[in-house]
This record gives sequence, structure tokens and C-alpha cells, in this order.
Amino acid sequence: MHFAGLAARRVAIWGFGREGRAVIAALRARQPQLALTLLCSPAEVAAARAFDAALQVIAGEPDAATLSQFDVVVKSPGISAYTPALLAAQAQGTQFTSGTALWFAEHTQARVIAVTGTKGKSTTSAMLAHLARALGVRTALAGNIGLPLLELLDQPADLWVIELSSFQTGEAGPLELGVITSLYEEHLDWHGSRERYVSDKLKLADVSQQLLVNALQPVLLERTQAHPRRRLFGQPEGWHVSGGFIRRGTQPVFPIAQLAAPGLHNALNACAALAALADIGMDALAAAPALASFRPLPHRLQPLGEHDGFHWINDSISTTPLATLAALESLHGRAVTVLVGGHDRGLDWTPFVDAMRVVPPHAIVCMGANGPRIETALRAAAVACPPVCVGDLTSAITAARACTPQGGVILLSPGAPSFDQFKDYAERGRRFAELAGFDGAAMTGIGGLGIH
Repeated sequence: MHFAGLAARRVAIWGFGREGRAVIAALRARQPQLALTLLCSPAEVAAARAFDAALQVIAGEPDAATLSQFDVVVKSPGISAYTPALLAAQAQGTQFTSGTALWFAEHTQARVIAVTGTKGKSTTSAMLAHLARALGVRTALAGNIGLPLLELLDQPADLWVIELSSFQTGEAGPLELGVITSLYEEHLDWHGSRERYVSDKLKLADVSQQLLVNALQPVLLERTQAHPRRRLFGQPEGWHVSGGFIRRGTQPVFPIAQLAAPGLHNALNACAALAALADIGMDALAAAPALASFRPLPHRLQPLGEHDGFHWINDSISTTPLATLAALESLHGRAVTVLVGGHDRGLDWTPFVDAMRVVPPHAIVCMGANGPRIETALRAAAVACPPVCVGDLTSAITAARACTPQGGVILLSPGAPSFDQFKDYAERGRRFAELAGFDGAAMTGIGGLGIH
């Protein structure tokens, strides 16, 4: 759907986060005469009217009757495409689109690498943009990573690196290269089931001329084997990690000890970024030295430093148990107290519990809404380090200080979303930093967003 196709139609914007505001601004620029209605929460009404006085505002969760009043509803990504009200309105003829879909419709000739994955998509996207810029390519970094595409609607770039969440992969238009970094269980509350999550994630393959996927993921390999131009990273024949190096085949390219982003998974993210550049015809070998100057993203295994005799690491972005396992693997051999738990989406913690039986950390502090469930599973498995269960992050920090030896690591890697106690993972990460004794306000956002 193009902006021109919205003329003289009844249009609503559903959601007043940054995506919603970007949609409003873009519609005002492209269709200034169009009457717009905003569907938002009661708490957002005053801010919405201050943002655009001409908006008609409907507060509260819209039902099917409300949504059916409109020809087109432009919804924000966090609103599930499977809500009953949306499906009912859709059946009655209302069309639903998004800022992402509108951008793709207007940029059919853009050179796009789109990156998705349960984990690794933000770091891979940022690395990709960083490496392309090191080659002198004018590159945009936008999407789910923190900058809505519509904020860059009329700005030119030679290469677009776009991160897409599982909420957005079905909204992308045809593109040059799709990258899938990993595929685990997540966002079941939005998608409704694991199978639907996987299917939605893999919609990226349908619009990608070339597809690059992680060779170390059997399910991903199986589900993408029919793609006619699929390529792999993470296997010995191509870009992979071996013997302390990122390698292309047998050729050592970059020592992983020089990566500022710790962990084997981040080295694999670098492989994905380099492979993506090579797949679109750029000189990945010439770009590789720029990995040394890549700055790790905040809240992703972010070392905060030493304070009160402990080393503090903020991995608040971790919202699945498997992500927590990856964080612990990167710290193997150190005395680690890990803080786990948060909003309960019903994910299966069995793989985490099984791993803790084999290679337990120094201590495990369970917290938040699903903390008791995790603690029960760990105790039932007779994990060698008895878990501690507390109610919130503040109590978890207190417990961690009490059970961690001097010189040890206190790791926030919750394996769960933050919504039981915080607005988002970034707020949780900042609060962790403050409770540890650091300046949470000084934690900057993701560098390199936009066009450079």
C-alpha cells in the first residue's frame, strides 16, 4: 500500500509510540489534507493532542466495531496481528498496514539487507552498517533497532540495513538480501503459538532475493532449504569461528580476542555481517579490520565495570532462556551470579535447567513474575547451586551481593521480558546499573542509527 492510495480514505493510526508518531508525521507530509484518527491509551491523549492538534483521538483499547469504522488502520508493531478485534474488523473489510509496509512500498528500488532472528539481529545489523561505512558506503541503519523507517522516508542512502522483528517480517517488500541469525521460541503472547512465531519469522525468506542463514541451527536449515538462493554462515566452508579467529574457509581473517563485543555468539554475529557484505558483492575482507572499532550495543552483555569488588554485566536485552545460556557461556570459568526472571510468557525453561545441572554458575537469583516457577524447576532438578528467589530487581541485587565472592561477576541476563516491573529492557538495564553503583543516565543509546 502506497501513501497515494490513502487519499480520501478513512484512516486511523493505532499506537502512539515512536512508530505511531513517525506514521503521523509521514502522513501529514504526504497527505496533508487527510483526516487522521489516533487510537491510543488514555494516558497518551494529552501528549497526542500536543503532538498534532488536528488529530481525532479515541482513547482505550479499540473493539472490532471501532476498527471497522476505518478503511485503513496503520498499526504499531507491538499490537498483535492476531487480536480478535483486529481479525474481526479485517473480515469486515478494514485493511491493516504499518509504517514498515508503507516504507517498503515507497522504496522498491532501494538496496536493502534486512536482518531478523530471535537473538543477534540488533548486533548483526549494527555491525553490518559499521562495516559497510568502513568501505565508504553511505548506509542507513534503521527499523526495529530503534529508528522507525518512516523517520528517514525521504532521505537517500546507497545501502539500507534494516532490522526487522518477528512482528515486522511479514510487512517487508521485495529486498536484495535477508539474514536470519537464529530461531528460538519467543513472543508467544503476540504470535499465539511457537509454529506461528516460526512461520511469521520466516516470511522474510519469501521476499528475499538471496537468503543468508545460520548453519548451526538445524530447524532454520530445514525450514529454509527450499529457498533457491540460500547461503550459510557458521560452517567451515564459509565465514565461521575456529581456533580463536573469524575465518573465511581456512583463511584467518580477524582474531576474536579483538572484538569488543564478548562471547562466541557475537563472533558469529560478525560472521553473519561479513558474509552479508560478501553476498551483495562488497569487499568483506577489506571491511573486516573495522570490527576492532565496533562499539558493543547497550544492554547486550554490556560490561559496566567494577564496583564494590564485583564485576557487573548488563544483559537486560536477554528475553529468552537460551539467550541467558549464551551469556553464561561467554563467561565460562568465572564466578558468576546470574539474575534471571521477569514477565512470564510461558516459555519452556527446561533447556536452561538442564544446562544448569551440567555447568552451574556460582549462584542463581530468580526474580519477578516467573521467578518462583524457575526456582521450582531448578530445585526439582537438584541443581548444584541452590537458587535464591526474590520479588524484584532491587532484592535480587541485594541477594547477589551477599552470595558472590569478591572479584566475581554479577550478571543481569533475565531470559524474560521486563514488563512485569519495567517499561522495557532498557529501563531495566539502567536500573540495574544504578543499583550496582553506576550512572544509569549515562548509558547511551545505540550508536550509528540513521544515515552515515
